[in-house]
Amino acid sequence: MPRTCLSPTQGLPADSSPHDLPAPGGLCAIHQPNLFPRLSTLAKLFAADYWIVLDDVQFARRDYQHRARLAALDRPQQRQWLTLPTHLPHGRATLIREARLADPIRSRRRITHMLSQHYRSSPFWPTVRSALVAVIDQFAITDRTAVVAEMSTRILLDLLGWKGQVLHSSEFTARADRSLRLLDLASTTKASGYLCGPGGMKYLRRELFVSRGVPVVPFRTPAVGTWQGAREISSLSPLLLHGPEDLAEELQSLAAFHGESSVT
Repeated sequence: MPRTCLSPTQGLPADSSPHDLPAPGGLCAIHQPNLFPRLSTLAKLFAADYWIVLDDVQFARRDYQHRARLAALDRPQQRQWLTLPTHLPHGRATLIREARLADPIRSRRRITHMLSQHYRSSPFWPTVRSALVAVIDQFAITDRTAVVAEMSTRILLDLLGWKGQVLHSSEFTARADRSLRLLDLASTTKASGYLCGPGGMKYLRRELFVSRGVPVVPFRTPAVGTWQGAREISSLSPLLLHGPEDLAEELQSLAAFHGESSVT
């Protein structure tokens, strides 16, 4: 998977400059931009001191980069995909940051309609709807799917009180091998630990991280209560069901647990 060579500031938020690296010693999460990510993904990012947006690997249509599975509040087993039709200008070789919205106007209408349809009955909907304006506004600014997806994650993190920093993998030089790419990104930013979900643990070569002084911290979520369906449905559903305050407490508790695990 070749790395792109773009200007560090091209199309990136102001706080994502590679010259503005996080303080050494923080926990690092590396993950593709996901559209309204699942709670398991959001919780991993929340537990990190900084999130490196993995934007220079190939776009995967069967992943969550342009779609989210919404669950009805009163019938959680009733689920529906929210998908942003996406054009890949270079076919399967298209990188995440190169993918383009096929019809931004239609996608904007679809997001607005589907989110209102699923969540307007929640007492927390007015608060979340106000935050969603930042996502909806992106459709008039850009046709890049990754920008919209990243913003959808950032507004959720903001609602939950996350104080971390966002960087982008395309700002750094990293090797193509999956384990080596993640290692290069984590070690270049001087992370004290790399938060790794169950998927990554299946292929990650942990010994490489140990040799570079970056321990791998396996990230797991509970399977009961708020966390039921955490790896299947968008985090919007638990957010609108329990509210930002209660969900933030859950994420803070899980983040504290993994922070302690990183030093033991």
